[in-house]
Amino acid sequence: MFSLNELNPEQRTAAQTIEGPVLILAGAGSGKTKTVTFRIAHMVRNLGIPAEQILAVSFTNKAAKEMKERTEKILGRHAARGLTLSTFHSLGIQILKEDIVKLGYQRNFTIYDTNDQMAIIREGLKNLRTDKKSFDKKAIQSKISLLKNNGIEVGDFKRSRFFDPLSEYDLVTEHIYQFYQERLHFYNAIDFDDILLLVVKLFRKFPEVATKYSERFRYLMIDEYQDTNGLQFELVKGLTSAHQNICVVGDDDQSIYAFRGADITNILNFEKIFQNTKIIKLEQNYRSTPAILGLANPIIKNSRNRKDKTMFSRQAPGEKPLLWLTLDSTHEAQIVVEDIINYQKEGRPLNEVAILYRSNMQAPVLEDQLRLSMVPYRMIGGQKLYDKKEVKDIISYLSVIRNPNDQISLRRIINIPNRGIGTATLAKILDLTQQKKVTFLKAMNELGQQDDTKFKNFDKLIYHYQNQFKTQPLHTALKELIAEIDYYSFIDKSYDSAQQAGFRKLDIEHLILSAERFVNRFQSDATLENFLEKILLADSQDNKNEHEEEKKNEITMMTLHSSKGLEFNRVYLVGVEEEILPHKKSIDDGDVDEERRLCYVGVTRAKHNLIMTCTKQRVLYGKTVPRNRSRFLVEISKDLYTEQDRTTFGHMSAEEAQEYKTNFFSDLIKNI
Repeated sequence: MFSLNELNPEQRTAAQTIEGPVLILAGAGSGKTKTVTFRIAHMVRNLGIPAEQILAVSFTNKAAKEMKERTEKILGRHAARGLTLSTFHSLGIQILKEDIVKLGYQRNFTIYDTNDQMAIIREGLKNLRTDKKSFDKKAIQSKISLLKNNGIEVGDFKRSRFFDPLSEYDLVTEHIYQFYQERLHFYNAIDFDDILLLVVKLFRKFPEVATKYSERFRYLMIDEYQDTNGLQFELVKGLTSAHQNICVVGDDDQSIYAFRGADITNILNFEKIFQNTKIIKLEQNYRSTPAILGLANPIIKNSRNRKDKTMFSRQAPGEKPLLWLTLDSTHEAQIVVEDIINYQKEGRPLNEVAILYRSNMQAPVLEDQLRLSMVPYRMIGGQKLYDKKEVKDIISYLSVIRNPNDQISLRRIINIPNRGIGTATLAKILDLTQQKKVTFLKAMNELGQQDDTKFKNFDKLIYHYQNQFKTQPLHTALKELIAEIDYYSFIDKSYDSAQQAGFRKLDIEHLILSAERFVNRFQSDATLENFLEKILLADSQDNKNEHEEEKKNEITMMTLHSSKGLEFNRVYLVGVEEEILPHKKSIDDGDVDEERRLCYVGVTRAKHNLIMTCTKQRVLYGKTVPRNRSRFLVEISKDLYTEQDRTTFGHMSAEEAQEYKTNFFSDLIKNI
């Protein structure tokens, strides 16, 4: 017999309840994966249920892999061989490979990626005989994806709530959607969003297909059920058409993906849809201290629509969460990074630390401070500022101004913005550098004397800004350079939508602000050379960390959405302010429940230490605005956290605080 003694009483009940519908409400850190794997082992070992009759579905390949590895460790590979542990989409492909012929496709269908999708949309816009640059191909692709994820096929679009007859984009999308699906079918191809849509279509048109799979998989388990959408719900209904042996595991308090189509009512109404459901609550938390849960529970209890549960921990009480009041985003970043440095000095590994934020727009100033302090980091759910295409363009200009012999950077910017230099001209320049053993820039100059229309004033630009960066503040010269090359107009011409261009311009603004912060901190040492060295040195160090142990010695930065399922000893939850958390859009819409769940997810990522921050003012969309702490903190007792006003640096006088800041920045300069 397989023993369930390692499980607590509620986990054991969940593992032993096999027949009929079961809803396991698994709170944060409650050991749900262990419960599910022990449940599978109990079914196979103790009840003799054939492994082939068990299907467990999760959302990510990582989660499916972890479940498979844990189950194989318990059962052994041989006993676990017949189990189907899959993601929704992997299961969908398996079903389509068997039965897609019923929908008029061949079994050897191809799954198209984003580039393939864009190629068809581009072709469709040409056939529409309209200016393809007037329409954002990505926006059309996103709208088609939205429609498919809501189960809306081509013929249903006009009658759906997603169609606006006054929207030119929707009228174009209707045409492109039709063209797109015809092309896919002609190519015997589907896209990623088609996988579940076609399976549900199969189950609707051919109920016997749904019955076949329901009889094949007599026992169904769904993980993260709060994240299921309408199509996934229909798929689950089809898989239970021959029985009601369904066990779903989830936490409505961690439903944070409505923007992806997740429907929280799937878990809230589960027992109404599946009669005689047994509900089991896993409320013991094995991750966080009672002090952290003491903050998390009252935050989430104010949610309007939720199933009642209260998380508890049997660990030692732990330290109260902290709320640091800071001056602005720059000061916020400074004290967070300073605290991380002190944590590291205590001999603690950096991989125990995470900085969480509501929006990627909060990241650049934090990223700057980490770079300045030489604290290694990795970013999840967002691209590093200095890795972004437009930012790299401008950095390449700076590199050429600093070193005209930098051929790699020069080749990157030679036609940015467009100077009419094609591959043939580029080949001439490269040939000349080889023949005359001259630099790339000198070869350009020589060719420019023959045909100055393509290279007019380029060398003058470089030499002029060599002087400008010596005589003007770094950020001032940088602004002038960007204006001189008319880079914002180049961005406008490079993207189909004003929104996309706006985001790219914002990245450049962040680079300028980064340079300005560098000047404010390092004064006379804020040279172009030092600025580039700081950026490139950090990148070089990142690239050299090839050994796994070195890779692990870095903090993690990510959005709250990306943090779900992860845990860290020390968590910095930055920007716990109105209009950030909760987000302004949710406040304007009058529904902050999902924002509250996001806050709850962030708080419960912390195992031992939670530090929240709130600024007195913050620059948002180019304006400095006063800030107020989040309603999620205002609503609960102040006794649940310790508030510290860091704007006065503790009990220091103004003079002592200034001296402290001066010494702090002097130490940073010494490390450059």
